[in-house]
Amino acid sequence: MSIFSRISIGGLTAAAAFAACSMAVAQAQEAPAAPEAWEAPAAPEAWEAPAAPEAWEAPAEPDASEAPAAPEASEAPVAPAAPERITNPVAEFAGIDKITGRIITFDVYIDETVQFGALQVTPRICYSRPQTEEPKTDSFVEVDEITLDRKIRRIFTGWMFAESPGLNAVEHAVYDVWLKSCKQKSDVPAPEAAKTN
Repeated sequence: MSIFSRISIGGLTAAAAFAACSMAVAQAQEAPAAPEAWEAPAAPEAWEAPAAPEAWEAPAEPDASEAPAAPEASEAPVAPAAPERITNPVAEFAGIDKITGRIITFDVYIDETVQFGALQVTPRICYSRPQTEEPKTDSFVEVDEITLDRKIRRIFTGWMFAESPGLNAVEHAVYDVWLKSCKQKSDVPAPEAAKTN
């Protein structure tokens, strides 16, 4: 008899007996419970649209009796008037002799020629402003020089300003002349009066 012979138990072979036992054990065990049926999530509640806003009402029109009065038409702004210029018949000058240092003040009528040293001074116009305005005195002047050979040559033509005498000055080696003021009257007789006398 071989080692691997079958052992019989109660007329059954050991393999058959093992199979029978396995079946009995399997039947004895409870079958797993069937999974519960899947439930779909509850449907969301029906969406409710927000309440419509109240109808917009235009503001009530003001009563015609309470309407504000229309503003009166304003007048156009008036530009300030240009400062008044006064035309004067006399120009007052000051002159210096650089050699002697002597300063002389002299009046000259418009379009009159006065000689100061070797210079001849002729004002053509002289403007000033009222005393209530800022002073601004100017004169258009022509200045000629008498040379040593008795010839006359123009050394200056232009505006002189009493408030700024150095701005437009007469350049000469010996004499300087500048505008001091413009006047309505002078103690010096006018050229016409001098001729008649």
